[in-house]
Amino acid sequence: MVRPYTPTGGRAVPTRRTLDVATLLIADPNKPLAGLDAHSHRLMQHCLPGVLSLAEVSADLQLPAAVTKVLVASLVDSGHLLSRSPVPAAQQTDRHLLERILDALEEL
Repeated sequence: MVRPYTPTGGRAVPTRRTLDVATLLIADPNKPLAGLDAHSHRLMQHCLPGVLSLAEVSADLQLPAAVTKVLVASLVDSGHLLSRSPVPAAQQTDRHLLERILDALEEL
C-alpha cells in the first residue's frame, strides 16, 4: 500500500482550488516528460492520447482524487497539462416564463 503523501512528495493541498473531479485535462504533447516523478509521468501518459476528466485519471492510476488533484495542479503549473472546468450547471429558469410558454402551447 502506498501512503497518499508519497506520490505527491509530501504535499497535501493542490496549488489550484479550481480543480474538480469533473475537470477536463488536456496534455501538452510538446512538453518533455523527462524529469517528472513516476506518478506524474504515468499521469501524463494517461492524458496524452486525448481529453480525460480528473476522475478518470484518478481511477486509472488507482489514486484518491485528492492525491490526483495535487499531482494535476503541479502539472498544470508546469505547463504539462491544461485544465478546463466542466460545463457550468444550468441557471435557474423563470417559472413565469415557462408557464407562459405552456399556456401558448395549449392554445395551439
